[in-house]
Order: sequence, then structure tokens, then C-alpha cells
Amino acid sequence: MGDVAMTVPVLRALVLLYPEVKITVVSRPFFQPFFDGIPNVNFFGVDLNKRHKGFLGLLRLFSDLRKLNIDLVADLHNVLRSKVVRTLFALSGKKVAATNKGRAEKKALTSLTNKVFAPVKSMVERHVDTFKQLGFLVDLSSRSVGTQFPEKANLSEKILSITGTKNQNWIGIAPFAQYESKVYPFDLMQEVIDGLAENRDQKIFLFGGGEKEIQLLNQLQNQHDNVIVLAGKLKFKQELEVISNLDAMLSMDSGNAHMAAMLGVKVITLWGATHPFAGFKPFNQPDDFCLTSDRVQYPLLPTSIYGNKKVEGYEDVMRTILPEKIVFSIQSQLADKTEH
Repeated sequence: MGDVAMTVPVLRALVLLYPEVKITVVSRPFFQPFFDGIPNVNFFGVDLNKRHKGFLGLLRLFSDLRKLNIDLVADLHNVLRSKVVRTLFALSGKKVAATNKGRAEKKALTSLTNKVFAPVKSMVERHVDTFKQLGFLVDLSSRSVGTQFPEKANLSEKILSITGTKNQNWIGIAPFAQYESKVYPFDLMQEVIDGLAENRDQKIFLFGGGEKEIQLLNQLQNQHDNVIVLAGKLKFKQELEVISNLDAMLSMDSGNAHMAAMLGVKVITLWGATHPFAGFKPFNQPDDFCLTSDRVQYPLLPTSIYGNKKVEGYEDVMRTILPEKIVFSIQSQLADKTEH
């Protein structure tokens, strides 16, 4: 999810600089809402369960895409499936380019011996390089281009019946991630939510999915009337509309961080086994929005790019990120917003 969300700022900048270019995004249908409203961007949903399943399915996908008269192919995913399709396009005479994921640099960053603790190029910048190979110069540093974000969504009556009218600062919290090593401890997250809920000028929305997560979110809600569990109540597109109206989002190193960032929301991220140096810092967010675990106490950090690797003795690294520091960081950003 985060990988797809990180392509959005690049495509927004590209169509602004090259309004004559038409883009077809090829991805799972679930991700279509990410690209709604971007000029000259069409979406092609891949049917990986039936029509486009397996190798024969990839041949059908190539055939389906050829009918769209595509001139150039940018493979922003660079996995086996996308490699097959881009190779077929290359063999048919089309110019193709693929995102270099920097696997060697990331391996050095997470190595437990001879670690090279230095930032690698971000995935967003790598996507910019991919389009450069195709002849498109995308400058994300320009405030007039690189930081163009959509307008805040107008919330429907259905959404407002759950969120209420916005007359406070809205804070989103997404306390889960795909891997346990990226999830802030439950008891400390409770302290964070209780601390934020003390301020009656704030409303907190909890994001997640699945029955188990909803049960945990209901516990975190802790009977605060200004804390609302959104999980299970809205469709994905509606959740994105709520996120676009947030004043700040607190997230793990997860897809929610990148979704909020692509919509221009301030995102405070918490990092456990992973680290923003690996290139997955949310787009357009300053370094001090990334709260990382203590490398003095845990010098082998980061131990993983995606959080899927466990290192003995490093189970509690996120406990070095104090709840009061998280609350202070969020409140500081909201105060800064008010002053401006």
C-alpha cells in the first residue's frame, strides 16, 4: 500500500509539468482511489484472481494494455510480474524503464556487521529517476510543482454522521503495521491517546482493519468521547476523504503514513526495527517528524527494511520512544499550524 502511495506525488508533479502526457496506472483495483482526481491519469485494474492470474494471465494483461496504444512503460514496482510485462513491451519495441530499489544500499544499512548507517535515496526520488530515463524531468523540490496536493475532500452526510462536524483539530492515529517490530507497544499507545484526548479542542480518529484490530482500537478509545474508532465503519475511499481533512496523522512506518503524506497532511511517524534512512520516509515530511528508537541503546538499528526480520534482544526498541515525546511532537505541529 505504501509503495503505491509513494508514486502519487511523482505522478501529480509529472502531469503538471507535462500536461500533454496521458498516464495509465496499472495496479490492483483497491488502489484506484489514490489516483482519483489527478488530471490525465487513467486507472487500469489488474485482475490477479482470474483474467490476469499466472503467466498466461500476464500475457493477457500485456495484450489488454497494448490496446491502449501505450508509448512508454515505467515499471515503478520492479517485481517478477511487472518485469514480465515490461519485457514484453520492450520486445515489442517500446521504451521501458524500471525503478532501481537500491537493494545493495539497503542491505548495507540493515546489516548486523559492518553496517553503513547512512540515508539511501528515497523511493519517491527513485521514481523520479525512472521517469528521467523516459525523458521526463520531474522536480519535486519546486514548491509550485512538487508539493501540489489535492483540496481537502468535502465530507458526505454519511461520513459526518460518524465524525461529526469539524470544529476541532482532527488527529488521525494508525497504531498498527504489517509486522510486530514496527508496532508501538499497546500500553504506551494508550498513554499517547489518553494524553491527546485531554485536550478538548482535539478529536482523535483511530484507523485500522479486521476484527482483531477493531477490538484493540475499542480498548484504546477508553471511553473518551473525543476519540472515535473509524475502523469498520467507512469504505476505503471514505477513509481517504477523512484523512485529507486531518490536521495531523500519527502512524507507524506503514501505508497509512504514506496515504496521509500524499494528501498533504502532516505525518508523525514512529520507527522500531526500521528507519527513515531506508528511503521510506513519508513524502514532504521533515526529519524531526520521524521519531526513531534509541540507537545508543540499540546500535544495530535499523535491523530490517520492512520490519519482517527479528533480532534477539531488540523486541522492545520502541519503548525508547516516550509517549510524552509523541504527544509533544503532535501538539507542537498543531500549535505551529495555529500560529500560521
